[in-house]
Amino acid sequence: MIKSPLSPLQSLLLVIASFVAASVVNIYPLSLDASKLRPMALIMVLIFWLIYKPRYVGVVTAFAIGIISDLLLDTRLGQQGFAAVIMAFSLRFVGQYIKQVNLPVAWTVATGALIVFQLTLWIVQYLTQNIFYASAIFSLLVSVISWPLVFFGLHRFINKYS
Repeated sequence: MIKSPLSPLQSLLLVIASFVAASVVNIYPLSLDASKLRPMALIMVLIFWLIYKPRYVGVVTAFAIGIISDLLLDTRLGQQGFAAVIMAFSLRFVGQYIKQVNLPVAWTVATGALIVFQLTLWIVQYLTQNIFYASAIFSLLVSVISWPLVFFGLHRFINKYS
C-alpha cells in the first residue's frame, strides 16, 4: 500500500502538534536540580522544522515560538524571540549550503543552532538585565545530546508521508 503525502493542512497540523507537545515538555514541573537539565524542547522542535519544512516554519514562526517560550518560561518578553530569530536567520544561511540532510548533518547543524540561540540569549540577558545564567550550559548540553530523540521522533513523519 502506497502512503499518500500529507496535505498542506495535515502538515501544518503536525507542525502545530509538535510545538504543543514540546511546550508541555518545557513547562512540566521538575525539581530545581532537575530543571537545570531540562532540554530546550521547544527550540529543538523549531530547529527541526526550520531544517526540514522551511515552507511552513520560518523567521516569523521562530519569533512567535520565542515569544511563546518567553511567556511559558517567565523570561522578559522578546528575549527568546530575538534569540530565536537570530538562530533562524543563521539556519537559513547555513541551509543554503547543505545538499543532503541526514542525522549527522542535522545533528551538527542543530548543535550550531542551539549554541547560537544560547549565546544570543546570554548576550541579550546580560545587556538588558546584567545577569548571566551559567547553569544554562547544562540545558544546552542535554539539548545537544538529546537531539536524536527529536530527529527520530519527527523525521519518521517526513519519511513516511513525504
